[in-house]
Amino acid sequence: MSDITKQIDLVTGNRRMRRYRGSEWMRSMVQETHLSAADLIWPIFVIEGENKTENIEAMPGVERMSVDRAVEAAKHARDLGIPAIATFPNIDYAKRDKTGSEILNPDNLINQTTRAIKAAVPEIGIITDVALDPFTSDGHDGIFEDGEIVNDKTVEVLAKAAILQAQAGSDIIAPSEMMDGRIGIIRQALDDAGYQSVAIMSYAAKFVSGFYGPYREAIGTSNFLKGDKNSYFLNPANPNEAIRDAALDVQEGADMMMVKPGLPYLDMCLRVKEEFGLPTFAYQVSGEYAMIKAAAQNGWLDEERAMMESLMAFKRAGCDGILTYFAPRAAELMKVK
Repeated sequence: MSDITKQIDLVTGNRRMRRYRGSEWMRSMVQETHLSAADLIWPIFVIEGENKTENIEAMPGVERMSVDRAVEAAKHARDLGIPAIATFPNIDYAKRDKTGSEILNPDNLINQTTRAIKAAVPEIGIITDVALDPFTSDGHDGIFEDGEIVNDKTVEVLAKAAILQAQAGSDIIAPSEMMDGRIGIIRQALDDAGYQSVAIMSYAAKFVSGFYGPYREAIGTSNFLKGDKNSYFLNPANPNEAIRDAALDVQEGADMMMVKPGLPYLDMCLRVKEEFGLPTFAYQVSGEYAMIKAAAQNGWLDEERAMMESLMAFKRAGCDGILTYFAPRAAELMKVK
């Protein structure tokens, strides 16, 4: 035994950490964090029409799809073991107005999509967002009056929309607009309408972020969004405020929590999970997806490795699941293995 070996063993007490890493079977046996297709939720974008898809320039590999194509996507998700999809509409601008009234159309694009998927693939979960931004003519998540987003009037509309989405077959209502009091009002509205079994996944900690840009292209709001969303989304510098906000959602009846964006806020994922103990999810948003895709297309990193590493980070931070545009590709890779 060399002097340096004696010194290492003296310092470490004969504990050699590399013993855990010497073979594939050993690395697999001692792995602490695990990722599977069951941890993934696939967000999809829907458009009007039939047998139709549209590429989203800022999100290579992601398409907007007509309702019939969305049904096929749901079947694909089911076959891959992905338990749920989240749907987001891109509607004709002529249907958008100051109050987002199209969200109260029982036959709007989001509700059409839910009914079609539930009829064809009843075993897959459907998560629907009740925010107004895909429906308003100014691209805001609430009703804009006299230079501000009107909180209570917005929540009233959201509660009505939630009932319509539940009627269409939505399994989880996911309010994302960060209005005060919306979880309690939506919960009461759903219960009064007989939808006690429909869950609420609160966007409990949704931050003002520079990572949303490609999403706004996907839902068609990037060209006409007026102003910013600083008055209702969270300040990225205020983690304690985010926890207080999330606590109110828990008190009001949220069943599940979400942090958005994802990777820049892994600390918040862990804090939300540890603080409340509810099922906790992260949204790996469009900008996070686009960064990995762009870097891979430039040959700067290995896309599959970066994708899987980023998803594992969410699990390591305490997340029970991840909304990610990588869902089908990641599930395919895990299925092969």
